[in-house]
Amino acid sequence: MTGLPVPVSRVHVCVKLNIGACGPFAYFDADFEPPGPDGGLELLNAVPESRLPPEFLPALREGLLEGLDGVAAAVLLTDGRVHEVDSRESGYRIGGREAGRAALIGAGLLPREAADTLRWATWPDRPRPRRRRG
Repeated sequence: MTGLPVPVSRVHVCVKLNIGACGPFAYFDADFEPPGPDGGLELLNAVPESRLPPEFLPALREGLLEGLDGVAAAVLLTDGRVHEVDSRESGYRIGGREAGRAALIGAGLLPREAADTLRWATWPDRPRPRRRRG
C-alpha cells in the first residue's frame, strides 16, 4: 500500500446539500500526515463530542477510505460541527471522500486539475478553478 508522501494540512470540508428541504450537512477540518508504521488509515479525533458526535465517525472513515483510494494516511480531525436537523451520515461520507481526494491532490498524487471536481473541500494551496469558456 502506498502512503501519503507529505503532510497536507488544514483541509476544510463543508457539505451543504439542500435540495428543496433538509439535506445532508457535514463540517470538519483535518490534517493529513504520512502513515505510521502499521500503514492503512489512522483516524484520530481531537474534536469534542459536543461539536462532532462519534456516531458520524464511521461514515467519515468510509468516505476517507474511498477518497484516499488505497493510499495510507494518518488523519487528525481538528474541528467539526453538526447541524441538529441536517447532519447525516451521508454528508460525512461525502465530506470524507472529498477530503481524501483533496489530500491526494495536495500531496501531488493526483493532478492539480482534479481539484475542479471537488465541490466541498478547500485547503491552503488549492488551485483556483479553471474558468469555463463558452
